[in-house]
Amino acid sequence: MKQTLHLIILRTIRHNERHNILTAFSLESGRVAFAVSAGSGRAASRMRALMMPLSIVECEADIKPGRDIHTMANVRSMTALHGIHSHPVRSSLAMFLAEVLGCILRDGPPDSLLWQFIADGIVNLDRIPPAKLANFHLCFLSRLAAVLGIAPDIGSYSDGMVFDMADGRFRMTPPLHPHFFSAADSRAVPMLGRLTFQTMHLWRLSRDERRRILDGILEYYSIHYATLTGLKSLDILRTLM
Repeated sequence: MKQTLHLIILRTIRHNERHNILTAFSLESGRVAFAVSAGSGRAASRMRALMMPLSIVECEADIKPGRDIHTMANVRSMTALHGIHSHPVRSSLAMFLAEVLGCILRDGPPDSLLWQFIADGIVNLDRIPPAKLANFHLCFLSRLAAVLGIAPDIGSYSDGMVFDMADGRFRMTPPLHPHFFSAADSRAVPMLGRLTFQTMHLWRLSRDERRRILDGILEYYSIHYATLTGLKSLDILRTLM
């Protein structure tokens, strides 16, 4: 059955000499996969330019029941992204977030609110000046947790408490398991819950603080939603952020 899909591109991997497999998150059908040309001609090169990680496109898809991999045609860009794939900081953030989303967006029903949140985040990544992007990934993942329904309750925090990642709540004393933030790092959790793309640049963090907070966020997601260990793009991101 042919239908129009609106896609957020996640990744493309080599399948064989003729085809690559493209994975995307669609507004209409959730996670979908397509076979696309792996050739070197003009049409294949144009397709690859349109299908960079976190590109937002519209296509006519041939969805066949019972198949995991489909075909597409008439691919068009929905949103002109001017800076994501040409600036090193934006590009590394895009690769990292696309890889994270590839782990998080598993098979399931479509989710229009989640799709729109991601699309809005991509537009912000493209338009916010690079000098203000240092905390973008922290802000995005924190706000995504709220959309997914796994955000911690930050209203119970008071200074000196520790954040128990397994229970998703604050404690006066450390839990018996190792999955918790120190009292010093726990101060970041309420701040994360209040961050917006407009205010995130005001939060001044050292590179070491930013790395510890990100590691904690990834561990929290791994406990509550999807395993985020072994991300290939993480080391690249850390060289820049």
